[in-house]
Amino acid sequence: MHRARRLLQLLVGLVLYGTAAALLVRSELGTNPWDVLHQGISRQTGATMGTVSIVVGALVLLLWIPLRERPGVGTVANVVLVGLSLDAVLAVFPEVPADAWAARVGLMVGGIVLLGAATGLYITARMGSGPRDGLMTGLHRRTGRSVRLVRTGIEVLVLAAGFALGGTVGIGTAVVALTIGPVAQFFLRLFGTMIPSPSERMSDRISTQGRRTGILRVRSHRTDRDREPSCADAG
Repeated sequence: MHRARRLLQLLVGLVLYGTAAALLVRSELGTNPWDVLHQGISRQTGATMGTVSIVVGALVLLLWIPLRERPGVGTVANVVLVGLSLDAVLAVFPEVPADAWAARVGLMVGGIVLLGAATGLYITARMGSGPRDGLMTGLHRRTGRSVRLVRTGIEVLVLAAGFALGGTVGIGTAVVALTIGPVAQFFLRLFGTMIPSPSERMSDRISTQGRRTGILRVRSHRTDRDREPSCADAG
């Protein structure tokens, strides 16, 4: 039952992630570095952004092999569902006129908030990291460099490539970069508190049983949250 709930949480989070990405694209103010790359490749090849996202995600996943990263159910679902939902929303959501600044800013803000909520949902499901962040953590372990440095390096390269291919880089790109961390962290903590991990539930049961018998007294641990989930786990 708990696994079914976590799977549903994962699927909802990934669909919302693709929806948020589509809102940022429709704002035409710029989006996150990976979607700038997807947009640039899409404009060069004629393929939809969602298709490009799926192909790029699959290629990144291949890089996990030499890094000895192990994918989970959420990793594979991430590759497919984000791209499909991105295409679906772009297909039904019309382009916004260039002079409709209020609407464009609203889409950008809504996209960032929804992106943070989606990140919190699928990461706290704990069913595997996204392919792009598995690349980041794998390189971090292999090179010994900090996660922040590795992530920054990857995203600068991706952003530069996307911009060169014609992806939109604008004020929204900077706003996403500056705000997505705190927004995602807020939702990670919110959902992490509302939806305890399986080990936390087991620990709480042990503690409850101990109090009932008067013999076993084990304090509830925070096994899966000794390290709070981080927005570095997203993607």
